[in-house]
Amino acid sequence: MKYIITTAALMLTLLSCKNENKPDSVSVGDNDMAQTTEDLSPAQEKGKEIAMASGADKWDTVNEIQFTFNVDRGESHSERSWVWNPKTHDVKMTGDEGTVSYNRDKEMDSTATDADKAFINDAYWLMPQMHLLWDKDATITVQDTATAPISNEKMKKITLTYPDQGGYTPGDAYDFFYGDDNMIKEWIYRKGNASEFSMVTTWDDYKDYNGIDIATMHSSKDGKTKLYFTNIDVKTE
Repeated sequence: MKYIITTAALMLTLLSCKNENKPDSVSVGDNDMAQTTEDLSPAQEKGKEIAMASGADKWDTVNEIQFTFNVDRGESHSERSWVWNPKTHDVKMTGDEGTVSYNRDKEMDSTATDADKAFINDAYWLMPQMHLLWDKDATITVQDTATAPISNEKMKKITLTYPDQGGYTPGDAYDFFYGDDNMIKEWIYRKGNASEFSMVTTWDDYKDYNGIDIATMHSSKDGKTKLYFTNIDVKTE
């Protein structure tokens, strides 16, 4: 699910889309948590531990998630709100230009496809650590000791790298910096798996929503850019 912040609607255009009419190749947790976890590599096992630390084992009980994705940059503010049913794959977006409803399993017109790109972005920001377990086509590597990019603290690092083909934005990479509690503290986004950082933010203000832990605030190093979530509601069985 690799579509980090659309800037026309939300500023900070970081990614482009190579296959606009093709569904993303990355799972957004549409109740496929029951997929097999047998024969995992040590790196995949660590990815699973990190996902479980944030409530991945509770995912199958989730019926609906509501949230608003906000971006502040200087004095500018943008937001869009979502209602998502992972079991039926129904999605509704409400933004400045109105409301779009669609089903991710059904054929999408251009309006729904544009909304889905935004959804993939925003839902990924909401729970990216879950993709360490969900996204079977991605490569996971682990580094036992690494320097976090914002705090400069010594942490552990796990990297999720996507294939060069498929999805809205192939080939991207994410470096997650985490502590002994397996909770993500900071992360780096690298477009196309480049060595240069495309974006770096903190992971702050974790809150528990019916067993799903979500970092509700992400800030840039200089504090001038903030991405955060409001109006979160996780409805379970």
